[in-house]
Amino acid sequence: MSSAQLSRRRAVGAGVGAIALALSGCSGHPAPARRLRLATGPEGGPYNAFGHALAQAAAAGADAPDVVPVSTSASVDNLRKLEDGSADLALAMADVAEEAVLGREGFSRPVGVTALARIYVNYTHLVVPAAGPVRALGRLAGRPVAAGAAGSGVQVLAGRVLAAAGLGDGPARAHERQLGLAESAEALRTGAVDALFWSGGVPTPALSGLANELPLRFLPLDGYVAALRERHGPVYTAVTLPAPAYGLTEPVETIGVGNYLLARDDVPAGAVRALLQVVFDRRRDLLHEVTAGARLEPRFAISTGKVPLHPGAVAYYRSVYG
Repeated sequence: MSSAQLSRRRAVGAGVGAIALALSGCSGHPAPARRLRLATGPEGGPYNAFGHALAQAAAAGADAPDVVPVSTSASVDNLRKLEDGSADLALAMADVAEEAVLGREGFSRPVGVTALARIYVNYTHLVVPAAGPVRALGRLAGRPVAAGAAGSGVQVLAGRVLAAAGLGDGPARAHERQLGLAESAEALRTGAVDALFWSGGVPTPALSGLANELPLRFLPLDGYVAALRERHGPVYTAVTLPAPAYGLTEPVETIGVGNYLLARDDVPAGAVRALLQVVFDRRRDLLHEVTAGARLEPRFAISTGKVPLHPGAVAYYRSVYG
């Protein structure tokens, strides 16, 4: 072989080696983190607050993927964004997430969605003016009720509660108005509706603000937990709105439902593991702006019912907790 041929072969070999080195990520510089779009909820809502808090925490992490919060109508809308690929991650209430996985109630086919963690529990609020005539759910027959924004988990839950009380259809039905939280609070304040449903943390700032303007009554809903569990499964539990939240003089028993951090099943396992590392490293303060006193509890994080854990989440929990 001539010296010229040898030089050409060495040059080609060096070029191939450089390409392979770059593709393998062994160039001495870490590969850029994947950019993950997180479907949250409306501006000012708890999902939106959590999404921005998680994005800031991820940005401070050395190996975490970039998280980009996207404002949405919340749970149902978020799952549709996972389905059509316009989001990689999402927040959703457990009841809606299970319907998506099973391809039921508004989802024509199963959605390829997986869970990263159960992050906190929502408390169902059914709120009426304290001076008004409504003192029990059954008294809402024929009355206008703010029942959550279109595409939200609140809308799904409110519809199920009203149906369990016999107010979902027929002459005794309540008249559901599709309103977001801010619009619901304003409608209750002005008398445009006689009650509002909300599912979120305690206290929810918008309701605390409303309670400062208008004396409120929070109606107990624990009597409907069994019917909901029988019809829809164990995603619903009995929880307690504590006093003195919202100026309550005594606790109010109501319905709890978990919230899940979700991902498309094609999100890389490494990105999920890195993101969960951030979530649990910052679990002491990640929910500070979402629901007072709430903490991410690792022992409950894997309790995601019929929504399967993402393989990256399984690997994370095994590596940390065995």
